[in-house]
Amino acid sequence: MEKKEFKAESKRLLDLMINSIYTHKEIFLRELISNASDATDKLYYNAMQTGNAGLSREELAIHITPDKEARTLTISDKGCGMTREELEDNLGTIARSGSLAFKQEHDLGSDVDIIGQFGVGFYSAFMVAKKIVVVSKPVNGDAAFRWESDGADGYTIEETQKDGHGTEITLYIKDNTEDEDYDQFLETYSLRNLVRKYSDYIRYPITMDIEKSRDWEEGEETNGQEYATYIETETLNSMIPVWKKTKAELAEHEYEEFYKSKFGDYDDPARCIHQNVEGVVTYTALMFIPSRTPFNYYSKDYEKGLQLYSNGVMIMEKCADLLPDYFSFVRGLVDSPDLSLNISREMLQHDRQLKAIAQSIEKKIKSELINMQKNDREKYEEFFKNFGMQIKFGIYSSYGRKKELLEDLLMYYSSSEKKPVTLEEYVGRMRESQQYIYYACGETTAKLDLLPQTEMLRDKGYEILYLTDEIDEFALKTMGSYKEKEFRSVSDADLDIDDEGEKEEIQKTAEDNKSLFEFMKEHLGDDVKEVRLSTRLKTHPVCLISEGGLSLEMERVLNAMPTATEKVKAARILEINANHPIFAALTKAYAEDKEKAARMTDVLYAQASLIEGIGVDDPVAYANAVCSLIADN
Repeated sequence: MEKKEFKAESKRLLDLMINSIYTHKEIFLRELISNASDATDKLYYNAMQTGNAGLSREELAIHITPDKEARTLTISDKGCGMTREELEDNLGTIARSGSLAFKQEHDLGSDVDIIGQFGVGFYSAFMVAKKIVVVSKPVNGDAAFRWESDGADGYTIEETQKDGHGTEITLYIKDNTEDEDYDQFLETYSLRNLVRKYSDYIRYPITMDIEKSRDWEEGEETNGQEYATYIETETLNSMIPVWKKTKAELAEHEYEEFYKSKFGDYDDPARCIHQNVEGVVTYTALMFIPSRTPFNYYSKDYEKGLQLYSNGVMIMEKCADLLPDYFSFVRGLVDSPDLSLNISREMLQHDRQLKAIAQSIEKKIKSELINMQKNDREKYEEFFKNFGMQIKFGIYSSYGRKKELLEDLLMYYSSSEKKPVTLEEYVGRMRESQQYIYYACGETTAKLDLLPQTEMLRDKGYEILYLTDEIDEFALKTMGSYKEKEFRSVSDADLDIDDEGEKEEIQKTAEDNKSLFEFMKEHLGDDVKEVRLSTRLKTHPVCLISEGGLSLEMERVLNAMPTATEKVKAARILEINANHPIFAALTKAYAEDKEKAARMTDVLYAQASLIEGIGVDDPVAYANAVCSLIADN
């Protein structure tokens, strides 16, 4: 029997495939099952064309047979089978696809789903097999043919015997090595898991004979065995994808059960998104928003992505390109017949289509979140508590390019409403003359409510947003404004809340005490840029504010980072409340005892720093200064 050689380019392609194209060796089973499904599709299609579609789906099962002793794995189907010429064309020339040729010949378009269109998946089996034997008999032929190959050296084809039409592929599994466990592809449990992982939604049953045990029945011959064993043919795949059904066919609990079983969550999802799109790209998406944060979500171990299917066959466990980072909490899958795949079904050939799907999904997720926000506020607030930080980071990390997409999803605690509010709600309540959206940064909303800088704003009826996440101010600074209203911190130099009369009075007092402020500034040195009277304080004696792009909160966050090699420092301004008794004591000390005025300056600056959460460089000196002032009185 003459051995035929693969063409030179086929040899190179085969070597590339075995050694580098496929990331996971387990992919071979998906490829062979997909080929078997295609062959069965062709049989079914031709039968319908001739009016002879008498076979049931169960009769067209794809059967898997592992044999540990012989170290073989056989995948057999009852599809259309192949003639000698077709074996020569389809298996003798790598990258020639019989499925694609069939689809083109019959001008099927989207009427029939053909999974394997690039003619190379079959050869992935050489990643796990040292030899492959294919026995095939065409549906209308009398003779069967045997194709055999041990890899790049070539192949043989000869006539043989086979009962019934279809194809039987036998893999002679490689021996284990130090690095590779090939035995797993002979274990029934491993094969069952691989089918469920990659081929669960193939439209024909995928079956395997499973050895099971039972108790002996009375009168049976035990032969010394503890249990009786028997063989049961088990269907490994579910065949019908949930997402292929319409929304009207599915109850809410079916979505919930699918989510929990598919993605290993114990809780029902907060939201289910079932999307069917036809147009430039056609796809079905079934996505879920979890009701709680995965334990590793905010860690480097978390891996984002949606499962990617092509006609019910899983291509990728987690396709990261389908989800932006700010929506990385979404779980689910996408199934599209339009995705063109190259020689590896793990690599997308035309990412333009994938990008179009990703853009559509992005808009859909945003739409569903807005809908939840407006119609199920309690659930949305819980969602934002879980995943809001990721949305904020999306605004910051995109340098504001995603501002319009994400800004309406933001929520912050309101000083007046005493609950989380959206930016749209805040702006809707702003007085006509108000130019800024005011915010305060701190550890908790309770502490922010006590912050001296907020007192005058609240007293005058201004609403303040309380920011408690480290990313918050960075995100707002990146946004700059919302609906043409600029964001302004309560610790910014100018709050624009004073009327003309107040301004004139403050200017006069400041001018009268100019030398005092210059003395305090000189004493504090580089710790502050300026000392001045405050327009924002009401009952508190002192506060620290900042000037310029770097705020006190941003200084604290940046300096706390483990990668911070050089400390940054905001331009600090110490503000004094002219209406507080401490100011009168300070002016008196300045006039009578400059050394005491200096100690009072140190204490006031330390006090303002502590209120801001900055801390003091020398707490012992601060404590001694306080005691000294108490003793003086």
